[in-house]
Amino acid sequence: MRITYYGHSCIGVATGGQHLLFDPFISGNPQAKHIDIGGITATHILITHGHGDHVLDAEAIAKRTGAPIITNYEIACWFEAKGVPQAVGMNTGGQKDFGGFSVKLTGARHSSQLPDGSYGGNPNGFVVNTAEGTFHHAGDTGLTLDMQLLRRHRLKFACLPIGDHFTMGYADAVEAAEYMDVRTVIGIHYDTFPPIALDHAAATEAFRKAGKELLLPAIGETIEL
Repeated sequence: MRITYYGHSCIGVATGGQHLLFDPFISGNPQAKHIDIGGITATHILITHGHGDHVLDAEAIAKRTGAPIITNYEIACWFEAKGVPQAVGMNTGGQKDFGGFSVKLTGARHSSQLPDGSYGGNPNGFVVNTAEGTFHHAGDTGLTLDMQLLRRHRLKFACLPIGDHFTMGYADAVEAAEYMDVRTVIGIHYDTFPPIALDHAAATEAFRKAGKELLLPAIGETIEL
């Protein structure tokens, strides 16, 4: 599995011939100016909730690539009205097989409003099952006891928000990883804006002390898991 970090909460996962792109917010991220969104490959786009820092580039990438947008029902309807080729609306707890991988929507504790003020439905995370393993993208969320349910998926890794202020910080993310029984965590939703600036050394050490690994790839960097 090859994972590319595009900044903020946007990651690309290449697995089994599929290229899954999560929460594309690139052109509006001052730290990702070197990333050309016109060169990003995507067979599927997955969106956790409606905030602009998670949906900004989804329409352009979907129209260029023809990739379906997988998200909650309300956001799917919003993108369909914008003329995206295909949007798959789901809801919390639902699961769907997309051929080569399946997606299950998990709960997230956050808010969800689309950039034009439209209702964005409930925020979600994703459990993605592939032939190379199962992983979780939590989206924006605070720490919840429901995360204990995710241990049944035997996660290979999890993408967890660690920037605090708008989501959980790294201390709560360590606890979330304990709940999920996952050792490897890719940090998301940090450093993009001043309120979510991260002390990288302190965050890395907190995970190390818990017997876990926090990965903080550079924007544009690809890692293999």
